[in-house]
Amino acid sequence: MIRGNLHTAFPIGDASRVGEARRHAAILAHDCGLDDVEAGRLALVVTELANNLLRHARNGRLLLSARPARSEVEVIAIDEGPGIPDIDRCMGDGFSTGGTPGTGLGAVRRLAQHFDLHSTVPAGTVVVARIRAAGAPQSPIAHAQVGAISLAAPGEQVCGDGWSVVLEGREVAIMVADGLGHGPDAAEASQAALDIFAEDPLAGPRELLGRTHARLRSTRGAAVMLVHADAAAGSVRSAGAGNVVGRLVSGTSDRTILTQNGTAGVTIRTPEEVRNDWPPHALLVVCSDGIETRWRPEILAPVLGRDPTLAAAVLVRDHCRGRDDATVAVVRRAP
Repeated sequence: MIRGNLHTAFPIGDASRVGEARRHAAILAHDCGLDDVEAGRLALVVTELANNLLRHARNGRLLLSARPARSEVEVIAIDEGPGIPDIDRCMGDGFSTGGTPGTGLGAVRRLAQHFDLHSTVPAGTVVVARIRAAGAPQSPIAHAQVGAISLAAPGEQVCGDGWSVVLEGREVAIMVADGLGHGPDAAEASQAALDIFAEDPLAGPRELLGRTHARLRSTRGAAVMLVHADAAAGSVRSAGAGNVVGRLVSGTSDRTILTQNGTAGVTIRTPEEVRNDWPPHALLVVCSDGIETRWRPEILAPVLGRDPTLAAAVLVRDHCRGRDDATVAVVRRAP
């Protein structure tokens, strides 16, 4: 089971934010069991990406998240332009547009165990890098990949959203929960929903929604979506209540997965289950209402076959409302 973690956002508007992000990364390195050498590599990655944002980008943000279960720290750089016209040239050492040595992105790719980048002109660039401890457990072979970003509402220290994913053979089960409002009480509701999901994640979505509704009555309640996807059958079953929305997006199709009205733990109709086809090349995207719903599927076309965290980052960059908790979880079937 992968239980989602909060991403802390650092808008890189001046040099002081670079140091702030680096200090936060040091805390995450300790939490994830990175040794001194690995923590040093993480510090370099954060510094290089943050300085790139400061020197070259518009509205650059660095997102940092600890993933203790995997003994790794995730670093995501997002900006709103100008984009990179020639990515291959930019990745080579010695290339610079700002009078620096030109080792930034190339150095990040060498230092990180995982690196991926997507850029368009003039929309901007997203970069995903992960630094992992040497003794980290190997991820089991799975028939799907998962990427997600979860951000707290402005001014909050905790996120009222939560997400969790289970990969079991060719099956994928996912829950995204959005506690009503934001802050600690909203977080309590969403985490209670995830606890229920963890008890029996491969149960049917309709059954799980009924259990969640019954047991969230002692909380303020949450909007919830539960999805059970089967890569072998090419099918997606879902059930939910409230403003959590799913999409199945490919280069040729776009299908919205809606939830029923209501709030788990407060009031919902008899849970209903919906079935959709899951094409081999389609991304399964689930968003809380901190993300605008009317985004064009074409923006994800260039990253359909890439790290799904890139798709989540593009949606956060272009469609985050910026006034509430926001979560995007993306599942991609393995080729």
